[in-house]
Amino acid sequence: MKIGLLLHELHRDENDLAHELLRVSERHKADHEIHHVARDLARWSQGHVRTLADLGERFGTRLDPEPVDETRTAERLRDKAGELVGRKPQAALLLLRDLREIYVKAAGLSVDWEMLAQAAQGLKDAELLATVQSCHPDTLRQMRWANAKLKDSSPQILVS
Repeated sequence: MKIGLLLHELHRDENDLAHELLRVSERHKADHEIHHVARDLARWSQGHVRTLADLGERFGTRLDPEPVDETRTAERLRDKAGELVGRKPQAALLLLRDLREIYVKAAGLSVDWEMLAQAAQGLKDAELLATVQSCHPDTLRQMRWANAKLKDSSPQILVS
C-alpha cells in the first residue's frame, strides 16, 4: 500500500524538521526566544516521529520510533561553532536563512499531512484521520512561527 511510503516520507521529514529546529536553537542561543521556542517546536516534531512509527506498523512500514535528539545535533554544531564568532552581520543573515529553511520544511510537511488526510478519508480510516488531525495543526503552527519571525526580523536585519 502506498500509505506506507507516505508515512515513511512524513517520518523522515518530521525528523529533518526536528533536527533543523534543534540546530537553529543551538546556533542562535543568544536570542532567547529563538532558542526556547525552536526547542519546543522540535519536541512537537519528535512526538510526530513516535506517532508515525506506531502507525507505520499498520501499513507494513517499519519506522524508527526514536526521533533525532539534541545530543547528535549539538555534536554537529560544536564542530562548526567557530564559524560565527565575531561575525554578527553574517549571524543575523544566517537567522533569516534558518527561519526560511524551517518555514519551507514545515510547508512541505503540511502538504504531506494533507495528502495523508485525503488518503485516510478515502480509506474511511478513523484512526489515521485522527492522527492527522492531531499532528497537522502543530506543523501549521511551526510554519506560522517561522513566518512571523521572518516578518519580524527581516526589516531589522536587511535595512540596517
